[in-house]
Amino acid sequence: MNNPKSKIQNPESLWLIRHGESTANVARRKAEAENSLTIDFIGREMDIPLSDAGVQQSITAGRWFKFQLAKPTLIFTSPYLRTFETARFIAESARLENVEIMQDERIREREFGIFDRLTWRGSVEKHPEECRKRQEIGKFYYRPPGGESWCDVALRVRNFWRDLCLYHADEKILIVTHEVVVRIFRYVVERMTEAEILAIDKTSDILNGAVSAYQLDAAKNKLVLKLDNYLP
Repeated sequence: MNNPKSKIQNPESLWLIRHGESTANVARRKAEAENSLTIDFIGREMDIPLSDAGVQQSITAGRWFKFQLAKPTLIFTSPYLRTFETARFIAESARLENVEIMQDERIREREFGIFDRLTWRGSVEKHPEECRKRQEIGKFYYRPPGGESWCDVALRVRNFWRDLCLYHADEKILIVTHEVVVRIFRYVVERMTEAEILAIDKTSDILNGAVSAYQLDAAKNKLVLKLDNYLP
């Protein structure tokens, strides 16, 4: 019987992109600016589209890929509309006509549970006890009622990453996903600790349309970070 471990190989190239600006991102900024308790957008979280600015960010990212020597040969996205739209605009702008776009629910947005559609002020006023728990436990392990911790997201990202390395390591992979999921990929790929990834997270937000890129060091079978939160 073959040893599965012998088949695990990092991909040659890996790009992680946060989706372009969505209409919910716009609504969140408006709610925070107005000091509102809630974020007002219509429909399901999964069906939120890109804003006009988000479309342009996605096209710009695609044009950047068009002039890179290495280009994606396979694209994975979260099944959410805003990530799929981002991937489609990137593929069209980069002229990746024959590159398949595959959706995978394991790289979907983190589930926010009771904090869904609440601003920071709304979270504190409506759920003060849970906010105290989050402060005490830390956001890596804190799981809101009905939602997920960062650790929960890491479990599904690890599962996805193992499959990718087993079955698609011969591809150049582009993954279009969400902010926390991009952070967790870095945590998994670079084998970080909780303290290390939270220290990085504290310094900046992942920008809409920003690229993080890895290149394989074949001698060590190790992915090396070449671009971090780069906005084309």
